Amino acid sequence: MSPARRRDRRVYLGSHPLLFALLAASRKAPVRRLGRTVLVHGTQAYLDGLTGVPLDRTAAGTTGGSARRLGVAGLLFDQEGPAHRGTRRSLAEHLSRAGVTRLRPVWTSVLDRWSSRLADGTPVDLVPMAAEMAGATTAAILDVTVDPLVLAQAARTAAAATARDHLPGLPRPGAARAARTAAGNLTALLADANPVGPAAMLAVAAVNTTVAALPRAAAWCADDRLWAAAADPLRRPTLVDELLRVIAPSPLLPRVAAGPGLVGDCPVRPGDRLALVTRHAAEAHRTPPDVRSPAPRHLAQLVFGAGPHACPGARLARAQLSDTLASLAPYRPIVVRARADRHAALPGWASLIVRAGVR
Repeated sequence: MSPARRRDRRVYLGSHPLLFALLAASRKAPVRRLGRTVLVHGTQAYLDGLTGVPLDRTAAGTTGGSARRLGVAGLLFDQEGPAHRGTRRSLAEHLSRAGVTRLRPVWTSVLDRWSSRLADGTPVDLVPMAAEMAGATTAAILDVTVDPLVLAQAARTAAAATARDHLPGLPRPGAARAARTAAGNLTALLADANPVGPAAMLAVAAVNTTVAALPRAAAWCADDRLWAAAADPLRRPTLVDELLRVIAPSPLLPRVAAGPGLVGDCPVRPGDRLALVTRHAAEAHRTPPDVRSPAPRHLAQLVFGAGPHACPGARLARAQLSDTLASLAPYRPIVVRARADRHAALPGWASLIVRAGVR
């Protein structure tokens, strides 16, 4: 196991060890049924689950279901039909090539300030850096005036408080109340956004995936000596795709079938829970990032979903990671201390401190 994979494995063992063990033990089969839960690991089966089975977007244990119960419904996760398509179109306009170009100065100003500290030998914690980038970008998308770090913390707390809805296990006393409080705090911060519910869910999705992805990708570059590729404008886009494929920021998509279908060779009934394991479908557990011989583009794309369920923020995610790598690469950072986040909704680091290496 490479140093980068060994370190990255710690984010799973630190945050969701039981779930990670279950998924690792069952991944040899493309599809495995456990009662009414269908664990989906294979690439084609994953696509079947996303595009070939009607999904109940408001069922308990799904992102949309959690949003609706917390009173922040109405953005993609729990919408159906024309409303779902209309929201996707509106959001896609904000996250188009032109939209990302307009947003880029927001996060690059944050990046420049943080990365410049490496020049004088000051260690930098990449987690609050990513949080500020995510908070500032999200505030700009929503056109609200709020402290980026405060917004990022509220979105991370809300996600962590509701993550238990997606995981196996008995509910803990007070957990539902804590989730409602966290959602209320986030919507209060976004009181000027219109409408507030969709704004809150966008903040949760954008902030948590960014804070999970960027530090993990930088750590992989440091541990596997990928900074030369990160510094090369020609190779960097391939490296970005490969890193996103391997870290799979949202490694598991919880879904519930609304009607019958077929996932791989497994019949699915209405009400069955689908655990779509993104990291296995994208073969993140098998093949490391390889700039010279990258995975096929369609495989790398799976970390952003597929078909009508593809993430509209893919262009933004790639641009932010590309700019982060370009900003850090001249300093060839090395990791001096890392601590897994045991409470985050997505596997990630609570702290990842780097310092400049030999330049």
